[in-house]
Amino acid sequence: MERPEKFQFGRVFNNTFAVIGRNIGLCVGLALLFSGVPTVVFRLWTESRMQAILQTDPGAAADPTFAFGNPWITVVAVVISSMLALLLQSALVRATIEDLNGKRPTLGDSLQIAIRFLLPTLAIGFLVALGSGLAMIALIVPGVILWLGWSVSVPVLIQERLGVFGSMSRSRALTKGSRWSLFGLFLVLIIIAMVIQGAVGVVVYLFHGTVASILEGLVQSVVSMVLSVAAAVSYVELRQVKEGTSVDELAEIFS
Repeated sequence: MERPEKFQFGRVFNNTFAVIGRNIGLCVGLALLFSGVPTVVFRLWTESRMQAILQTDPGAAADPTFAFGNPWITVVAVVISSMLALLLQSALVRATIEDLNGKRPTLGDSLQIAIRFLLPTLAIGFLVALGSGLAMIALIVPGVILWLGWSVSVPVLIQERLGVFGSMSRSRALTKGSRWSLFGLFLVLIIIAMVIQGAVGVVVYLFHGTVASILEGLVQSVVSMVLSVAAAVSYVELRQVKEGTSVDELAEIFS
């Protein structure tokens, strides 16, 4: 691939959906496994718990957190959700690199890579959330800038095996000079996701129960899938912009 002079928003956007289109079964399958099904199960569990509590205490509905009366339930839910999200991103990073290298990614191979790097990806996820979250508390813009700087940490970890702090540092180096373009890319994707979620939200409001839960799970799967693949494609684009690295070279570590 010819070395681009700068990070090209349009090309990354198009390549993201091209990768998904060429591997629609694998991408959707991974998204349903790690995002869709857990979302549906959690929503159904929450609704059943809600109904049980309302039968004994109708006034509990005034408290939006009543379904999580035990704080440990919230902690466990957050940890499991984060773990599944990072497993999905790692698996899709592997699948994306394989696809861009002209190979056919497989479910087993993608899952193997995701599981192998689970602990370091969890560490990266925690540190990125903590660092950018604290910065956003002080002021929103620094928090966004930090998050953008670390936005390709997981692809770096999966691809270059630099460890937790090495991957975060490498991500900041790769994104330097391209963060506004990355911001534009993720902003457009998030806006599209919000529009879709808003439209589905109307349906969820009208249809409660299992139908609403399945719809919410499907939307969550699509959003998670697109954002994960976009991060991987952005990493490839940044490597080519900064270093002129070919996709063949990117794939050598997996040979």
